[in-house]
Amino acid sequence: MENLSNKRVAILATNGFEESELRDPKKALEEAGIQVDIISEQEGSIKSWANNNWSTPYAVDKTLDQVTQDHYDALMLPGGVLNPDTLRKNKKAIVFIRSFFNQGKPLAAICHGPSLLVDAGVLNGHKVTSYISIKKDLENAGAHWMDEEVVVDQGLITSRNPQDIPAFCAKLIEEIYENKYAVHMA
Repeated sequence: MENLSNKRVAILATNGFEESELRDPKKALEEAGIQVDIISEQEGSIKSWANNNWSTPYAVDKTLDQVTQDHYDALMLPGGVLNPDTLRKNKKAIVFIRSFFNQGKPLAAICHGPSLLVDAGVLNGHKVTSYISIKKDLENAGAHWMDEEVVVDQGLITSRNPQDIPAFCAKLIEEIYENKYAVHMA
C-alpha cells in the first residue's frame, strides 16, 4: 500500500464510547500513516467505557462546530451503548455522518455504532452488521443485516463487536486506500 500520510480520518465520539473500539482503530490508522482526529460535541476530553465501568479520558481534537466532511477522507464511529445513544440526538452529528455517505467517503461503524447510521438515513438497501441487539433496528431502517465479522458495502464498513476489531481496521484502511466511491468535485 502506498503512503497514506496525506489521508485524514475523523472519529466521532462522546462520553461512553467503548474504549477498545476507538483506541485500537485509532492506533491501526496511525500506524498506517493516517492522521486521526477525535471529533466530539464539545472541547476538552471524553470518557471511555471499558469492563463495565468508566475508564480513560481521551482528548478531543476538534468539535463538530469546527469541522466538515471536507476536512477528512473517512469517518469512523465507535460503539458503546451511551456514545451512539447520545450522538443520535445531536443534529450536527447526524448531518456530519450523512455528509460522508453522500460524498461516497468510507464510513465505518462498529458494535452499537451502526445505530447512528439509522438516524443518518443511509442504510436502506445496504448490507451491514452490528452488535446483535441492534439488528432489528438496522433491518427496520432497510438494511440487510449479516452475521459476519466485517461487512463492506460501497464504502460502508460495519463490524459486530470488539473481537472483530482487527478485521474492521484492515477493511477500513483498505477502503481509505482504494477510495473508489468518493464523489470528486470538479
